[in-house]
Amino acid sequence: MAQRPPSAAVLVLHGGRETGTEPPPPGLLNLPGVRMRPFVRAVDRAARAAGGNVLVTPVRYGHRGWNGGRADPFHDAVAALDTLREEAGDDLPVVLLGHSMGARAALRAAGHPLVRGVVGLAPWCPPEDPVAQLADRDIVLVHSDRDRLTSPLATRSLTARARSAGARTCMVTVRGGDHAMIRRASAWHRLTTGLVTGLLGSGSLPGPVGAALALPPTAGATEGTLDLDLDLGPLRTRASSTRAGVPDAS
Repeated sequence: MAQRPPSAAVLVLHGGRETGTEPPPPGLLNLPGVRMRPFVRAVDRAARAAGGNVLVTPVRYGHRGWNGGRADPFHDAVAALDTLREEAGDDLPVVLLGHSMGARAALRAAGHPLVRGVVGLAPWCPPEDPVAQLADRDIVLVHSDRDRLTSPLATRSLTARARSAGARTCMVTVRGGDHAMIRRASAWHRLTTGLVTGLLGSGSLPGPVGAALALPPTAGATEGTLDLDLDLGPLRTRASSTRAGVPDAS
């Protein structure tokens, strides 16, 4: 029996290094890839529970690093999106889920016609990175206030720049977390699952996130910044509209 095509997709982009032209190590030796496995499982379970045929799959990298102007993982993400487009057509809604360097690649690749939204975890957001490609996309970035590898202030700045460029944006702060998302791991997993399924329309988007995404382009950087514990605990939700063209399970 032929497998029915997916109704939506989530492409998962793990972290990496600033430089590194060698390929990532295989299997469990690829720690950034291993770090994202719980997120893949959690999102896949939630999508299945909602009754949707959502493809949740990691993007394969050819190189470990970003490598300056080469921006290798960005090109890997675009190649994966192009393959999806060839296999499933132009109407497949996609959410990109990235961590650290993978979040940077997701943001850069968000201009692809299939992409409806990006969820970036502890994203690497250099101030020189472009934001024009984020117009008309839903962008939710999640950062720990104790991250010492990537900057939460840079994430807040990109959130505001992207909103000014026509994106719908929100930043969520995880107090007491860390870059590796090991501290408060269950909160990271639960929040991320709610965000991804909410952006796809196959779940309920946290209400304050929906309100932040609706802010006007002139809103200040702090207006779209939420605190996980103060604003979202215990992940208050509202009924989600069909944001990315995926019917609600109901």
